[in-house]
Amino acid sequence: MREAWQGLLTIPHLGSWLLAAWAAYLLLLGGWIVLQKREPVATLSWLLGLALLPYLGFFIYQVFGPQRIKRQRLRRARSRQALPPEDFFADAAHADAAELARLGLATTGLAPASARDVRLLVDGAAKYQALLADIAKATKHVHLEYYIYEPDRTGAALRDALAGRARAGVRVRLLVDAIGSARSRRFFKPLLEAGGEVAWFHPMRFGHVWRRPWANLRTHRKIVVIDGRVAYTGGMNVTDEQDERLGDAAYRDLHLRLEGEVVRALQLVFCEDWAYATGDRDFLSSVARDTPREAAPGPVRAQVLVSGPDSPWEAIHRLHVSAIQAAKTRVWMTTPYFVPGEAAMMALTSAALAGLDVRLLVPRESDSKLVTLAARSYFGPLLVAGVKIHEYGPRMLHSKSLLVDDALVLVGSANFDHRSFRLNFEVSVLFDDPGLAAELATLIEGECAHAPRVQRGRHRPLLGARLPEALARLMSPLL
Repeated sequence: MREAWQGLLTIPHLGSWLLAAWAAYLLLLGGWIVLQKREPVATLSWLLGLALLPYLGFFIYQVFGPQRIKRQRLRRARSRQALPPEDFFADAAHADAAELARLGLATTGLAPASARDVRLLVDGAAKYQALLADIAKATKHVHLEYYIYEPDRTGAALRDALAGRARAGVRVRLLVDAIGSARSRRFFKPLLEAGGEVAWFHPMRFGHVWRRPWANLRTHRKIVVIDGRVAYTGGMNVTDEQDERLGDAAYRDLHLRLEGEVVRALQLVFCEDWAYATGDRDFLSSVARDTPREAAPGPVRAQVLVSGPDSPWEAIHRLHVSAIQAAKTRVWMTTPYFVPGEAAMMALTSAALAGLDVRLLVPRESDSKLVTLAARSYFGPLLVAGVKIHEYGPRMLHSKSLLVDDALVLVGSANFDHRSFRLNFEVSVLFDDPGLAAELATLIEGECAHAPRVQRGRHRPLLGARLPEALARLMSPLL
């Protein structure tokens, strides 16, 4: 090594060559980043990092930098023409529901639909009990997509139930994220031996780090579709941490059980993700045959929303902001990770300044100290504007919901942060239904009653609160 170093130093004009290489590196990579036309602050931050960390900065950008999947639209099995738009919002309970429905259709390609039955499942016991019961009745297929699937008691119970249906001839397809469920790679062997199929979304490529995506762009969706007639979605993963029967510290969470036309849209989302992850499209015709069509629309207006780095529209983010801006009386939100952008902060503060009842329910301590600190850095302007902020504890609040006025409800997998809105593949469902809104309002009111309200004049020492929060906020684009 010493001889090699000495030989390197003898190269004529070494400094000039290194300077030229550095300039070419900045010019080419910097030009590529600038041409992506992202937010100026983010672009300047990446350019500064690349300049100060030559070559190492490129590696960091390659792994963690912003990414778009341009080829995905060609590889995903888009067949949304099978879901024709229908004006279920003509007599909507909320005055702006039709506009939001058109916005959802334009940004996702998924038309408004309806639900025959909608159940809010609070905490893991309710969700897992209902899910296992429905899986036991499956006769054609069970489709599942999860970010986290842990090899624990909860995971084993679901795996064994799926294996049992697979042995009975039911087609079982399980799609899990390669990072979120990395601990479960050998865990699914009994399911595979029973005839089930398991696929991994964006597997890690340690030996080929130049092949993007690598660390970001995860599927954060939670979807289950059973025989095309029953669907589940929401915030819950498959883990003991979300089953209160197995521990007092289990997450507080919210999930949906759905029946009706809206199930077809969730089926389509899963099929697109499965086709993209596996390259297999041969199964689509059989799934279409096995997915029944409803004879008549159900009583609950519903619309599935999807977002991810394969679309520039940030549909779920856009619908959140638009729904808040459309509010007339109240905006109540629950989220485990609160790292808003400028548009969301403007919408929330404007609603509060206009005299609306704006409430934000977040965990007192999330499972990420950095995110907790970053979230609190945004509290100041919200409190000044009149937003009522409640911190839920001691359990970790993991539910993601938005209630606007007396009819609009949004529940899904997306957190209120940059990662969910821009980097992850997410799914949510928008409802326009007074009954469901009243049920969610009762739930949020009960949780706020046991969640202390953050006071505007609270003591916040410089080193213990303000400085750590300000530093954490600098990481907001990555959280």
